Amino acid sequence: MDVKIEESWKAHLKEEFEKEYFIRVTNFIRSEYQTKQIFPPAKLIFNAFDHTPFDKVKVVILGQDPYHNDGQAHGLSFSVNDGVQFPPSLINIFKEINTDLGIPIPKSGNLTRWADQGVLLLNATLTVQAHQAGSHQNKGWENFTDAAIKKLADERENIVFLLWGSYAQKKAAFIDGNKHLILKSVHPSPLSAHRGFFGNKHFSQINEYLISKGQTPIEW
Repeated sequence: MDVKIEESWKAHLKEEFEKEYFIRVTNFIRSEYQTKQIFPPAKLIFNAFDHTPFDKVKVVILGQDPYHNDGQAHGLSFSVNDGVQFPPSLINIFKEINTDLGIPIPKSGNLTRWADQGVLLLNATLTVQAHQAGSHQNKGWENFTDAAIKKLADERENIVFLLWGSYAQKKAAFIDGNKHLILKSVHPSPLSAHRGFFGNKHFSQINEYLISKGQTPIEW
């Protein structure tokens, strides 16, 4: 089936598009968009892939679900549109960057500038019904995003995988820690951030690793 996704990802994931689970999730999502309010806007479902081509990925930041309130989600994990109030997890991410690297907290929570530098901001589930967290989990999206992570882990080298929280950390099972850098901590949400997200220094570690591999560091 023809999927509107960035060309290099389309080439690497083409087998997934023919699988039964993907056809099932596509049919489900199509009817959801026709009958309910779904986030992000349909044209932005694959936004993370479109901004960060397969061979350009340096860092993967894995989220679980898109934001489910009006105007927030635009297809990049943890990111919100310009002018939207920062969600609590994003505030904590910016606080850690500020403590770790001394970078001031930005005016906008739009992380497209990270995506364009090679940070794949990937949610495990790519859509959600408005105001219903987790409503599209276990419909097939996770098979697809797992396949994307596996492709990166298997076919690329020297990527940094940021696994925040127990859900994301399960993905370490199919990432070779000898080929890549895996950084784990609790989730940046207010419920857990004080138990090890603050002070994890992940952002400086990412840049030190990228520099050590001859790559350009990320401007956080």
